[in-house]
Amino acid sequence: MAKPGGPPNMQQLMKQAQKMQAQMLQAQEQLANTQLIGTAGGGLITVTVSGAGEVLGVKIDAQAVDPDDVESLEDLLLAAVRDGQRQASELGEQTMGPMTSGLPGF
Repeated sequence: MAKPGGPPNMQQLMKQAQKMQAQMLQAQEQLANTQLIGTAGGGLITVTVSGAGEVLGVKIDAQAVDPDDVESLEDLLLAAVRDGQRQASELGEQTMGPMTSGLPGF
């Protein structure tokens, strides 16, 4: 252990850094394996998104399909994707936030 006011114990700092890196990798893996559902149009459009924000799947209820109004379908799809990605972002902040607070660049 370093004396008060003395140089830090480099070996101890390296162990702490390795432990933190392992925790971050585990959290990133957990996020990648988590699936969230974004919705729009009262559930007419659902989008499955990983915790890392990757779109994994899309489901469109037939009631949402109107050949005369494709623009509304596009808007609903975009809203569902954004909802899923927002959830993924929030989950990422909750999961990674405690580990990255105080680190430069986070």
